[in-house]
Amino acid sequence: MRLVAKENALLLLLVFVPAALLLEYVFHASGIAVFATASLAIIPLAGLMGRATEELAERLGEGIGGLLNATFGNAAELIIAIMALRAGLHDLVKASITGSIIGNILLVFGASALYGGLRHRSQTFNRTAASLGATLLVLSAIGLVVPAIFHHIVAGNPGLAAERELSLEIAVVLLATYAFSLVFTLRTHRHLYVGDAGAHGLSEAGPAAGSVRRALILLLAATAGVAVMSELLVGAVEEAAHALGMTEVFVGVILVAVIGNAAEHSTAILMAGKNRMDAAINIAVGSSIQIALFVAPLLVFLSYVIGPRPMDLIFTTFEVVAVAIAVGIMAFISNDGESHWMEGVQLLAVYLILALAFYFLPV
Repeated sequence: MRLVAKENALLLLLVFVPAALLLEYVFHASGIAVFATASLAIIPLAGLMGRATEELAERLGEGIGGLLNATFGNAAELIIAIMALRAGLHDLVKASITGSIIGNILLVFGASALYGGLRHRSQTFNRTAASLGATLLVLSAIGLVVPAIFHHIVAGNPGLAAERELSLEIAVVLLATYAFSLVFTLRTHRHLYVGDAGAHGLSEAGPAAGSVRRALILLLAATAGVAVMSELLVGAVEEAAHALGMTEVFVGVILVAVIGNAAEHSTAILMAGKNRMDAAINIAVGSSIQIALFVAPLLVFLSYVIGPRPMDLIFTTFEVVAVAIAVGIMAFISNDGESHWMEGVQLLAVYLILALAFYFLPV
């Protein structure tokens, strides 16, 4: 029943798709109005993308299904980031990467642990799989820390070309590591993820009701919708942020990250409520891994093709600190293979503290 209610709520939000188009092209409304409606429109479209991907996964088998889930798990966020990349909004792109990593770890898993812990006194999950995820997250944090440290070392020296080359080569390492992680989770050690329908996404929808063709049409239509809404969102983000007194970094870290992952967030929480913490932690951690090891380096490569200038992996000091904090907490929590509601409260508290700090960062 909860799943049906969730899907009905998502479908109702589709009304914001034509609303955003009307506000932008007919009424020429303010940036705030366009940004808000486009943001709300992306949530159900991302949910439909997830549903179509899961339906294809069930039809095409476990191996291909896991790869599909891994590829499309963060498609909405990737599309938003690509639109921002085309517009040259590198700070927004990097902030959305940071926000996705800390949001999935602290907000998604925190809410999942809280909700699941309130329904079940203590919940367990596979320590080996969780530890691997935590280790990959530590690698992602290193990938952010090293370029930032290098930037400070060469500050004042003509090291721009070297910084870009370093970012490009680190992106290659991250992407290669992500490819090997897929081999680990989908081939050599997939027994660790049995019962979770893949390491990077999950649905309670049960057996697929439609055909592969229908799922493909739904996936393509939802992807096109997300692309259009993302273009509207990115076009209005600067005006909206200025009018609301927010920095581009705060919009990327908090708002864009939550919008792009809203549908996936609710799925993880529902899984935790059913005492399926392996599924919940795989959604949260798996999504962060995708962002750090796949989406971030992919965006670096794409910036050489579609951006007005190449993007590097030099994040602000506070972004690096925020990711390091989130990754450290996740590594600590996953160590015992058990969670309870108080851990959820603690994770959410850390997220709120970081969100407040990002909000008060000077413009």
